[in-house]
Amino acid sequence: MIKNPDHVTIAVTNLEKSQKFFELLDFELEITDVISGDKISKYLEVPNVQADHLTMVLKNAEPRFEIQLLHFRTPRIFSDSNLLNLARPGYNHLCLRVDDIEFSVDYLKKNGVHIRGQIIEYLSRKLVYIEGPEYITIELAEWLNG
Repeated sequence: MIKNPDHVTIAVTNLEKSQKFFELLDFELEITDVISGDKISKYLEVPNVQADHLTMVLKNAEPRFEIQLLHFRTPRIFSDSNLLNLARPGYNHLCLRVDDIEFSVDYLKKNGVHIRGQIIEYLSRKLVYIEGPEYITIELAEWLNG
C-alpha cells in the first residue's frame, strides 16, 4: 500500500530563515505558490486561509523527498519553544541520513545552526539532533558499516 515518504510540511513564521536552513541541508527551492480559497480552507480545515507555500526538494534523493514550508498570512500563527521538549505526544523529529556526521555538524555549526547535544552511537548509527526552524528537531544519522 505505502511506497515511501513523499513530503513533510512545516508551518513557519519566518519563511526566509526557514528556507535558508533547509538549503543548508541540501534542499533546493522548486515551487513557490500562495494557497487560498474555499477548496484549500476546507482541505486544511482552516477558515479563510491564505499562505505562502514553498516546495523544497532534497537534491539527488531517490525516491524524491520534499520539505514544504507553509507560511500563514491568515490566520496568524506563533512559534512555540515547547516543541524543543521531546517528551511530549505527537510529532517528535525528522531524521535525515548523512554520509559523514562530523563533517555535517561542523558545516552546520559554521553556518549558525544550533546542534543539540553530542554525537552518539546507537543501533548501528551515529546520531545527533539539530534545531530547525520553529523549534522543530531534526536528527542526522550516519549508518555505520553500510
